Amino acid sequence: MSDPVAYRPYSPGTQPAYDVPAYRGTIRRHPKQALHKLPQTVTETSGPRFSPTHFPPSADLTTNTTGKPAIGERIIVAGRVLDEDGRPVPNTMVEIWQCNATGRYDHPADQHDAPLDPNFHGAGRVFTDEDGNYRFLTIRPGAYPWPNHHNAWRPNHIHYSLFGPAFATRLVTQMFFPGDPLLAFDPIFNGVPDSHARNRLVAQFELELTQPDYALGYRWDIVLRGREATPMEA
Repeated sequence: MSDPVAYRPYSPGTQPAYDVPAYRGTIRRHPKQALHKLPQTVTETSGPRFSPTHFPPSADLTTNTTGKPAIGERIIVAGRVLDEDGRPVPNTMVEIWQCNATGRYDHPADQHDAPLDPNFHGAGRVFTDEDGNYRFLTIRPGAYPWPNHHNAWRPNHIHYSLFGPAFATRLVTQMFFPGDPLLAFDPIFNGVPDSHARNRLVAQFELELTQPDYALGYRWDIVLRGREATPMEA
C-alpha cells in the first residue's frame, strides 16, 4: 500500500466553472439550483475494472483495417499521468478522440463540409505503465468552425478521458498545441480563469520525442488532482 497523500484543494480559478458565459453550451447545461450530494454505493466505487485484457489498447491511430495510412501530419503524443505529489499513476486507461487533419470528426453528427478520411477514425486507448507513461501515434487534428458565436473556430485539440479503478473516477479534458493563434479566441480554453492553470492544457514540442523523417513529438503530462491539477471538464 502506498503512503497516504495529503489532500490539497484546487486553488480558485484553476478549474473551469459550470457556467462560462462566453461558452454558450454551458448556459443550457450548468445547474441552476444548489447541488445535492448523492452518496456513492459500492457499484460506483468498485468497478468496472478496466484492463488491457477486456479493452485492448489501440495506440496507433494512423492505421486501421483498410491497411492504408491516414492523411495528415503524423505526431507522437506522450506523457505521464501523475498525482499531486508527482508520483506516477499506473494502470490507468487513457482514451483519446479527435477530428481528422481537415477538422472533421468521423461521427454522423459532424456535418462540417470538410472531407472525411476513410483511413482515420480518430479514437484510441492505452494504459499507463508502472511509471505512469502513456504514448499515442496519431494525426495532428485540424481547426474547425463551430456555432458558438460569429466566426468561431476551435483550436487544434485532442480530447482525453482517464479512468481510474471505477467509473465514478472518470475525468475528461482537452490537450492543445503550442503557438496556436486560435487559443486566444477559444471560450473553452479560456474558460479556465487562471492563466497558469490554463497553460497546463498546452502540450510542449519535444525534439527528443520526435522521430526523424517520420513524426513530430509532443509531451503532455496530466496531474489528476491538487493545486497543480490539469483543468478538467466540469
